[in-house]
Amino acid sequence: MTPFSTTPVWQDEFDQPVGSGPDASKWIHDLGDNGWGNKELQTYTDSRENSFVVADPLATNGRALVLKAVRTAAGTYTSARLKTKGLFAIGHGRIEARLKLPQGQGIWPAFWMMGTHIDTTPWPACGEIDVMEMVGHLPGTLYGTLHGPGYSGQHGPTRSTVLPDGQTFGDAYHVFAVDWRPGRIDWFVDGKGFHTVTPADLPAGAQWVFDNIQCFLLLNLAVGGVWPGYPDETTRFPQEYRIDYVRVYA
Repeated sequence: MTPFSTTPVWQDEFDQPVGSGPDASKWIHDLGDNGWGNKELQTYTDSRENSFVVADPLATNGRALVLKAVRTAAGTYTSARLKTKGLFAIGHGRIEARLKLPQGQGIWPAFWMMGTHIDTTPWPACGEIDVMEMVGHLPGTLYGTLHGPGYSGQHGPTRSTVLPDGQTFGDAYHVFAVDWRPGRIDWFVDGKGFHTVTPADLPAGAQWVFDNIQCFLLLNLAVGGVWPGYPDETTRFPQEYRIDYVRVYA
């Protein structure tokens, strides 16, 4: 297979000053509290309470971006959702991020991609690639999923992988990636492949929409939803989703 470039065509190392927000030349905030199609509970904000850079000696350059889910005094939830829509998109390539994940009942971090033409070609026909999702009551289990026309939601081709020896994805940083090539998408965690989808894996008659599109990137930390369930008395707040870097190779 054709190798990817060794130098990123786009990256964010989140090495700006501690306390600052996401780089506005690279990310914009999704805002609101409309359930986001999954009956989620959080309101997404652009407040520094929910997204900010911290010093982190375990991060590559000593800095990490935090997406923070907070339970308010009123019993509601705030968090953050970032996207590169209108700022950066990629077609075929390697998309990777080094992440340290939160955990707990009803907590749902994700790193994913959506077709840039979503405004004219609504989901799922626009295509969605979920590089990484984790539901917080299974903190050692990772999911990679593909969504498109005729294979979306619970019908999207998905696979999970589990860390050995009871480890969780909150114990340390891990590298999550997809290799996206014509007619094939492969998922990896820490360099080990665990999922592959090709047109042959789709339901009969379903269209593979991933060879003539570009996708923007998303990072978000949801609270609650149909799939992860909802916080209960065991769920601790605040929760922090840490992003060491995001890198894209052509």
